[in-house]
Amino acid sequence: FFDYEKEEAWLNDMSARGLALTDLSWGRYVFEDAEPGEYLYRIELLEGPVKDPAVRKYIEFVEGTGIEAVATYMRWAYFRKKAADGPFDMFSDIGSRLKHYRRISRMWFAFTIIELVAGFLNVGIGVASWVVRGEPSGNLVIGIAPIALGILFLQLGARVQRKINGLVREQRIRE
Repeated sequence: FFDYEKEEAWLNDMSARGLALTDLSWGRYVFEDAEPGEYLYRIELLEGPVKDPAVRKYIEFVEGTGIEAVATYMRWAYFRKKAADGPFDMFSDIGSRLKHYRRISRMWFAFTIIELVAGFLNVGIGVASWVVRGEPSGNLVIGIAPIALGILFLQLGARVQRKINGLVREQRIRE
């Protein structure tokens, strides 16, 4: 869930075991029996919501190349292709891979900001309540969870940012 590349590797491992992903929602994966290694899977964070006409057009374009869109969840799309047709990648060059990682990075940093703001607001309310009423408020404790999540999201975003930095260096070398 937190690392799409590990999730992608897991889906490909499940395929190697003869289980083909057919649907996904809220962390619930649905598989059906298949020939071991029949499919290869790739996951992509789309540029917008699946209902967006431009995104629908992109998915249709991808499907026109023989790649099947198995499932979508929020802005994530799960694609597969028959392994017999050869390997496939959703990104044809460093620039497109960079755009994808930047979308993921922006997502993690947006979640970070939301969680940290919510957490610190709750802690601030809790401290103010303690100062005014002389007793701590539940907000003080409640604020800790979003701060912890914000720190986790910050670390996840930083990991993606390191990948971006590596790709930028690679791109410069190739230019």
